[in-house]
Amino acid sequence: MIEVPGARGSQSSLREANSASLVEAVRHYGQVTQVELAALTGLSQATVSNLVKNLQAAGIVQTSATVRSGRRAQAVSLVRSSDLSVGVHIGRRRMEVLIADASWSVTAQQRFPLPVEHRYDTTLDRVAMLLAELTDQVGASLNEVGTVGLAIPGGPGGLDALTGWDQIDPAEVLGKRLGREVVLVREAEAVAVAEARFGALRGVGSALVVRASSVTEAALVIDGRLAQSVGGWAGAMGHMVADPNGRICRCGARGCLNTVVSQEALADLVRVSHGPLSLSAIVQRANDGDLGCRQVVAHAATEVGARIADAATLLAPQRVCLSGPLTAGGLFLETVEQVLRTRPLVPVDCLIHGEVADAEVRGALAVAGDQSGPWVSRRDEQDGQ
Repeated sequence: MIEVPGARGSQSSLREANSASLVEAVRHYGQVTQVELAALTGLSQATVSNLVKNLQAAGIVQTSATVRSGRRAQAVSLVRSSDLSVGVHIGRRRMEVLIADASWSVTAQQRFPLPVEHRYDTTLDRVAMLLAELTDQVGASLNEVGTVGLAIPGGPGGLDALTGWDQIDPAEVLGKRLGREVVLVREAEAVAVAEARFGALRGVGSALVVRASSVTEAALVIDGRLAQSVGGWAGAMGHMVADPNGRICRCGARGCLNTVVSQEALADLVRVSHGPLSLSAIVQRANDGDLGCRQVVAHAATEVGARIADAATLLAPQRVCLSGPLTAGGLFLETVEQVLRTRPLVPVDCLIHGEVADAEVRGALAVAGDQSGPWVSRRDEQDGQ
């Protein structure tokens, strides 16, 4: 802890600043050990221990026994709060809602299947009704909800969005239905936030997060935060060229990755031999040993892996994190590893698989918590994180 000469008020201000830094780290990561807090804040372990005791006495944080790397440790988390944050994930075939308090304790969770090409109005109406029901179940009301994080497919200008959703602003529409602020985030960005906060990317300085599903998209994490870009084009991996003579993409270019690795393109490869199959059915059959479906998944992984290798050669991230329905099972990861082995500048050991279940909705929840939490920093407010 840095000693600041001068009046007692200066030392008090420093203590308050250190306490705020510590609480912000706990809020950001949900639950961390005191050793981890020292590393995150740059404070000594003795200072962290004293601050934790003071914050615990003030009813701001709580401690519990845990195990890290085989050793017993004290985990620090925020005391449960009535302030609620909400995460919503609306995918192509499924919707999920999470409600949590300031300690990241999930108080309510619900998921529902969605029909193919579901309409935005009926789906968002359903989200609003479901959220009203869930808050009532936990003895709360919508007035106790700060911000809602909404993760959906799609990129800048509505590219790769759900059918019909490119004509609206989903955050604005849902916000009017709920009377709350709604923050929109792409699925890959939500996954990146979840893995950086709660999963495989905790403590990792830089990472490329790739979500492979009916389309492929990515996000870049630097120092635990999403990298932003002018126009929001960062992470549009699905629009890297895979086949210069291929099909015309929605973006107007020819042969984008999303025209080669997509629900429709992959289903076409097995339509004659297997009949119409959904993406999840192809992946499930591949994991069960179906040779044709294994060939399809391997083909997809080869194409995605080549784009990952190009991006990793340019960006040199510490980790490349795979996520999404297409990556379920070991075949996808193994095939991408094989691709990376052909590229000597990209270390194969940088490749990992995501750890967070339901990462999209949990990432959306974390984004909402950043906006509405009581310890949002001035930098967060400026960055819009």
